[in-house]
Amino acid sequence: MMKKINYIETLEFQKDLKQLLKKYISLREDVELIKEAVIELYHVQKINNSSVFLIPGFCDENIKICKIKKFTCDSFKNRGSRSGIRIIYAFFEKELKVEFLEIYYKGDEEKEDYTRIKEYLKGQIKFFN
Repeated sequence: MMKKINYIETLEFQKDLKQLLKKYISLREDVELIKEAVIELYHVQKINNSSVFLIPGFCDENIKICKIKKFTCDSFKNRGSRSGIRIIYAFFEKELKVEFLEIYYKGDEEKEDYTRIKEYLKGQIKFFN
């Protein structure tokens, strides 16, 4: 039996998603698909399809902060995995848990919010101690 990852969305991620859903109505279903097609493939089955990238400087033995770059969104016709949607998440290997931190459209924001990641990690450090 294949292991399943527990998925959690931060409030900030939910706000980002709600805002993007106004323009890209398929996004909720696309996020659900990405869980199995990208995240579980990469972390559970250990198959790298060049969609997930570790964010340097934010990873240790307990937590990996990752970015999904290749994201197929049905709201973007004929663009395939080059939709420009990015997802930032924290992966906990021991617990098989993913916490979604941020979702954004690359046309609106050039890079992930490092301040948000740092604030998130400060909370996690308190949690682990």
